[in-house]
Amino acid sequence: MNANHMVSEASSFLDSLSVEQRSSAFFLFPSDQERKLWFYTPTNHGGLPMNQMSSSQQRLVMRLISTALSEAGYVTASVIMSMENILDRVEGFVSLFERDRGRDPGLYWVSIFGTPSMKGTWGWRFGGHHISLHFTIVDGRVISSTPLFFGADPANSPLLGPHLLRPLAAAEDFGRELVHALSSEQRKVTRVSEIAPTDLVGANRTVLKEGDSALPLQVVWRKQFDGELGKAIELVQTKADALLGIQQKHLDEVSFSEKPKGIRIGGLSAAQQEIARELLMAYVGRIHDDLADGQKSLIDGHHFDDLHFMWAGGIEKGEPHYYRFQGSRLFVEYDNTQRGVNHIHSVWRDLEFDFGGDPLAHHYVGEDSHH
Repeated sequence: MNANHMVSEASSFLDSLSVEQRSSAFFLFPSDQERKLWFYTPTNHGGLPMNQMSSSQQRLVMRLISTALSEAGYVTASVIMSMENILDRVEGFVSLFERDRGRDPGLYWVSIFGTPSMKGTWGWRFGGHHISLHFTIVDGRVISSTPLFFGADPANSPLLGPHLLRPLAAAEDFGRELVHALSSEQRKVTRVSEIAPTDLVGANRTVLKEGDSALPLQVVWRKQFDGELGKAIELVQTKADALLGIQQKHLDEVSFSEKPKGIRIGGLSAAQQEIARELLMAYVGRIHDDLADGQKSLIDGHHFDDLHFMWAGGIEKGEPHYYRFQGSRLFVEYDNTQRGVNHIHSVWRDLEFDFGGDPLAHHYVGEDSHH
């Protein structure tokens, strides 16, 4: 059902575009060099930005997003986009990154790869600061919905009254609940480093390789800045690393390895496993119900037992921290170390099938049980 809706909404969006707009938004499939390029920083994500669309075209984009995300996921994504206004105020309404408005809720980009159809292969991408969505459709089936990135800066913002605006509260709170639920012996296995990395270990890499660690902030952009701006971004990284006390050994401790680090979920108690499942479902819950079964298959049965959970950094609220789940395919990362531990990055990935893997090689044979 959802692929049909995606075809309809993506087609309506493309039909609404001028020739000039279409030249920015539409790419031939596979266009892998562009399609597998992704970001979560406030950089050009590729395609057509929302601020170059009419109001009705923007609504068509939001309709397309609604075919992919659950109601809660859609609301969360909408809040994250609007938080650019909050971040603009936090930073003093300054111009950044060689653009008139450094934090801009209009700078979210849409790309369509191939002609939307219930036959053949096509895909689409939506991204901007702290959101990155990727979907690949083959013969009327959504075969891939990863990477799926949500971030929040500030992670906690004041609202009128006693409540806080916390769009990624579940990812933070369930993670801390799980590490607190572990025994001291279990925690020794789980907490692989006393220092959390400044950012996600996988960063925005298309493919993860043995030994990969967090990339310097200044390279997780489409454009590599030089001059004063380049130095300023480098200084942000230097200060963040110094504040955390990161050394090479800490980077090595949390680096990516094909053999998962941390504690095996299958060895946890039933109560501990239930917290782990709730945490994972907070990520699965971002996706539309019609697509969620494909993601749940990555944490069902023996896949769940074989997942490993690892932690780095402090375990108390307000302490910089990082965690991840890793299995044969699933790779979930979360990091909250920046801006006084009030800046969350989180991503759900499929190590084998991000961006649809190689649809031509797989030819969608035998994939029904997984997607």
